[in-house]
Amino acid sequence: MDVISVIRAKRDRGELSPEQIDWVIDAYTRGDVADEQMSALAMAILLNGMNRTEIARWTAAMIASGERMDFSSLSRPTADKHSTGGVGDKITLPLAPLVAACGAAVPQLSGRGLGHTGGTLDKLESIPGWRARISNAEMLDVLESTGAVICAAGDGLAPADKKLYALRDVTGTVEAIPLIASSIMSKKIAEGTGSLVLDVKVGSGAFMKTVEDARELAATMVGLGTDHGVRTVALLTDMATPLGLTAGNALEVRESVEVLAGGGPADVVELTLALAREMLTAAGLPDADPAKALADGSAMDVWRRMIAAQGGDSDAALPVAREQQVVTAPASGVLTRLDAYDVGVAAWRLGAGRARKEDVVQAGAGVELHAKPGDTVTAGQPLLTLHTDTPDKFDYALESLTASYDIAPAGTEFTPAPIVLDRVG
Repeated sequence: MDVISVIRAKRDRGELSPEQIDWVIDAYTRGDVADEQMSALAMAILLNGMNRTEIARWTAAMIASGERMDFSSLSRPTADKHSTGGVGDKITLPLAPLVAACGAAVPQLSGRGLGHTGGTLDKLESIPGWRARISNAEMLDVLESTGAVICAAGDGLAPADKKLYALRDVTGTVEAIPLIASSIMSKKIAEGTGSLVLDVKVGSGAFMKTVEDARELAATMVGLGTDHGVRTVALLTDMATPLGLTAGNALEVRESVEVLAGGGPADVVELTLALAREMLTAAGLPDADPAKALADGSAMDVWRRMIAAQGGDSDAALPVAREQQVVTAPASGVLTRLDAYDVGVAAWRLGAGRARKEDVVQAGAGVELHAKPGDTVTAGQPLLTLHTDTPDKFDYALESLTASYDIAPAGTEFTPAPIVLDRVG
């Protein structure tokens, strides 16, 4: 085997053999295939795709690159959730403790930001003292004692994916359906969860721009999960507009705590509850009431214990960016569009995301929204507030927002898109 032959096979729209797939994943994990060579193969996969047989083998090879976890010793059924990534998508933060408060164990292995989308670990690391990396033994202890854990995948879990995940972020290959599906499902299957709910985002701020593409990705992942004995279902959810009123690390943590306290934006609460119900049903707890767990404070109690178990201080002040700049509404009327992708790019340019895999994100950077589509606005009122520690980034961020919203005349009727668009599985 040699990597050039594998690259050429996919470049020329050929089907990779099981032996080629097994070899290239193993060689890349060991360092015998260089980043630039895997970048070329990833781009060929993005452009030419993979069939179901190739995707299944690629996923199996990713799983085989490392260890598999076992949660059978836990006293609770396990349920996990994964989002394909969006702008303002802080749902994991309130969701994990909420589902745990209802009786399931949530082993939430999360990642860092990809492109214009935020990363759960980057958000949580804005909490003073919180650490993403814990051992497998610690993970089991936290799950048994609190019911929920959000952490980074250990080095032994699908190490091939860890390398490829970072590479995709900086080589323009994030959107490849085979690589998205295999990345997500290799980690989730190796993780050992009993059931899995997928949140597949659709729209400008998602990697899947159309319902058709999102449904294809969802069906691919549901099939992979089912084939490996994991009860898997997917919800297709809207990502044309940012979720909630914030996009950025500490900003989103603050908003998530508001949800756990019984408040927060309506769209964040709605999606959190929808996913919680799916997770609880998949875990064999269909009669649990997540809305009650939000209202009575039990989800907040789990949040505090979960954060403390990983060294975090849930009562400490969150970082605040040193500089802010306000974007005002240019006219009065009804806000009918606020583009999620444009807002995500602005947050990324302000320092909330990475341009290179070794970059450090700014905890306080991001975009705060003062209106959502359907709201009436007045000329001159704040529409967005940009946050960053480096004010020379403002102009670059503003470039992405020049055509990011539409304001229609006052009295214009507007019907927002539903949050949940479809269900697969």
